[in-house]
Amino acid sequence: MGEGQRYIDVAERRARLALRHRLAPEARAATPEAVADALVALHGTDPAAVYLAVGARLADVSATVPETDRALYTDRSLVRMHGMRHTVFVFPTESTAVVHASTGLAVAARERASLVKDMAKAGAPDAVWLKEVEESALAALARLGQATAAELAREEPRLREQFVYAAGKSYEGVHTVVTRLLRVLGVEGKVVRGRPLGSWTSSQFRWALAPRHPELPPEQAQSELLRRWLTVCGPATEADLKWWTGWRVTDVRRALTAIGARTVTLDEGPGHVVDGDVDPAPAPEGPWAALLPALDPTAMGWQGRDWYLAPGLRPALFDYSGNVGPTVWWDGRVVGGWAQRADGEIVWRALEEGLGREAEAAIEAEAERLGSWLGTARVTPRFRTPLEKELAR
Repeated sequence: MGEGQRYIDVAERRARLALRHRLAPEARAATPEAVADALVALHGTDPAAVYLAVGARLADVSATVPETDRALYTDRSLVRMHGMRHTVFVFPTESTAVVHASTGLAVAARERASLVKDMAKAGAPDAVWLKEVEESALAALARLGQATAAELAREEPRLREQFVYAAGKSYEGVHTVVTRLLRVLGVEGKVVRGRPLGSWTSSQFRWALAPRHPELPPEQAQSELLRRWLTVCGPATEADLKWWTGWRVTDVRRALTAIGARTVTLDEGPGHVVDGDVDPAPAPEGPWAALLPALDPTAMGWQGRDWYLAPGLRPALFDYSGNVGPTVWWDGRVVGGWAQRADGEIVWRALEEGLGREAEAAIEAEAERLGSWLGTARVTPRFRTPLEKELAR
């Protein structure tokens, strides 16, 4: 243990998680905006997971769908866009400038260069042509307000241009400019995903112009993003920070210095908290249960997960790419998984023995709470895991 450094044990880390991640009943939030702000970001790759993550943390669970729809599509106080590790997230709109400058710029440069290179290899039009098409597409989107890729291509027919990708390789395919260009524009912070074509569970969506935001210096934005995340998820190790942000270790260390982060001792070694967060944190009022969705930001929040997820449980709860499936939590740790069957029933299974009657009753109550607002909706995770597939049969 470092001299003068406070040791933060697993029990306190779980207590911080319970309250700061809005999972203990007394910490539940009033709005989806409060949930997203508390977690910094919600994983948005799977549209349904956003609603499930919000619902697990709202005081009034019946408001999950209408209030999340309002925030995403009416008030635009939440926005779905690319962020850390080139992943789609849902952020509070006021965070877009910080996310774009801290993580998006470097990824965007690589994405555009990759598109131009792939088109050149295939003998497709060049970067000048692509820029003209991009400007025309953005102008069309401004006129339409929201549009699907197909609707944009009707407005700007050059978006239908196709080219062969990876010619001669086993994974050779034909790419359409509109699909690749919208992906680049998304990472560049010029467009965002808009209202889905179907219900809130649909993965088919429209595109919209991104909300305007100031251009921040990247180092300033990195410091601010790290400060926000560490406030919610601290203590965390340097490896956690590097993994969550996708930055180089030099960027992580510079940002830690810039915000005056404090070093503490964890079971796995040195950890970091924001300045002023070294003292013991309060504990929740009592043990709590939660059913969290696949890709939930709490389950995916740290690279080092042993303090809340036993290694022996991982084969059942993660897919081959490292995506977590639906998880059952009891008092700060993952104890099992859940799924929804075709008839709508929420089923769960404990992967730990001897949870006890209190835990089982609390978990069952959470399953009923989840089912109460899902109603006739059916949710299947985009990335399916062994236990979820088994339970859903």
